[in-house]
Amino acid sequence: MTPRVRVTRWQRQYARRLFVTDFLAVFTAVFGSQFLRFGTRVEELDLLHAEVTEFAITYSALSVLLVAGWMVALEFFATRDHKIIGSGSLEYKRIADATFRTFGLLAILAFLTQSLIGRGYLIIAFPAGVALLLLGRWGWRHWLNARRAQGEFTYRALLVGEREKSEHVAQQMGRHNDVGITIIGAVTDHGSVERRLSSAIPVLGGYDDVLDIIAESGADTVIITGSDHVGPKQLRRLGWDLEARSVSLIVAPALTDVAGPRIHARPVAGLPLIHVEYPEFDGRKRATKRIFDIVGSLLLIALSAPIMVAVAFAVKFTSPGSVLYRQERIGLRGTPFEMLKFRSMVSGADDQLKSLLDAQGTSEKPLFKINSDPRITPVGRFIRRYSLDELPQFFNVLRGEMSLVGPRPQVPAEVALYEDWAHRRLFMKPGITGLWQVSGRSDLDWDDAIRLDLYYVENWSMVADVVILWRTVRAVVSPGGQAH
Repeated sequence: MTPRVRVTRWQRQYARRLFVTDFLAVFTAVFGSQFLRFGTRVEELDLLHAEVTEFAITYSALSVLLVAGWMVALEFFATRDHKIIGSGSLEYKRIADATFRTFGLLAILAFLTQSLIGRGYLIIAFPAGVALLLLGRWGWRHWLNARRAQGEFTYRALLVGEREKSEHVAQQMGRHNDVGITIIGAVTDHGSVERRLSSAIPVLGGYDDVLDIIAESGADTVIITGSDHVGPKQLRRLGWDLEARSVSLIVAPALTDVAGPRIHARPVAGLPLIHVEYPEFDGRKRATKRIFDIVGSLLLIALSAPIMVAVAFAVKFTSPGSVLYRQERIGLRGTPFEMLKFRSMVSGADDQLKSLLDAQGTSEKPLFKINSDPRITPVGRFIRRYSLDELPQFFNVLRGEMSLVGPRPQVPAEVALYEDWAHRRLFMKPGITGLWQVSGRSDLDWDDAIRLDLYYVENWSMVADVVILWRTVRAVVSPGGQAH
């Protein structure tokens, strides 16, 4: 008998909620499709040899079978597995896969039985079902993430490995309070002599005490961060012991900021090797991104033209100076360009920057920002809050100097502070928006801004660009206190 990983109470409750929501989505899509197509009348399927076999089936019976089969497929493809719910795209992919397989099987059965199923019935049921299923999972995911941010509905994890590696894993997870894993302690080389990691996570003991610490702390997950003192045989024995106690085992490789599509696990000679693809900066993907930028910027210029005219008049007639503000920024491969913005400050604001930074005590820090900047005009404060000052940058995109989505466009003084590895962010054009825009905007410090830019450059894709644009719209509509 194979031991099973412990399934906690909250996991079972959450899976039941997903089951109910999935059933309502599938039932609504299938029977709603039947109602829209045939109304309340009883309709039979067209069978080519019905006059010979005297066999008939109504659409109501077909709908019941389709709902049942769809729900079985969702269960078979483990769409409610506790290891995937609440994070990542795998949950959504499995739902789509189960749905395609269900309707594919229906098409095969219809062909074998020579049944003519109404196209309108299927055309409504299939997309409606997918949309309702994904919408339901999206809603539950947001609910779950909100609860996880409060420390609920999480896995209690114990870090096992060298101090430095455990620190790294703890810091990476600490940046996201919705990952669903709460680090309750660490087991390191020197044991409790170290007392705590720098991230305030307590060190509970050494490697020989792992099983006792698990029992005392109530941990349901162990994360192996790596150590020269934990060999393959010892790790294998630990895995067996954890299996007997129904505790999940996770191995965290020393890879940081690598997106899922670039990682491929491949077992070779009993070793779980991880193949990492290098990012692509040229060729078809770059051409696709450029076409997307041209079409998108043209469309956005057309849609925002009335707003740009209104902002231009407001800037012109409320403070002296030019309507547009031009500032040198560093673009692709270190090439400088003039970035366009609507002027949001008083004329000659750049001349006052150094004195204000000195007064604030941040003249030596990168990401030059002034708290409660007195240079900003009343109109400027409004257009900055809703990012209206950045609308002229659509013309920078059209000219090929920027992209709709990309790394943060920085001034030469900031780029001069880069270490060698940070210049990698210049492999792509700066963007009007990016991960920095939807992950904190002006509240980010220098290290986080560089980290997000590098993550984007290393893992960019058109799907990610669309997601970032959507998140940007939400951030602009509800900017909170982050826009300065």
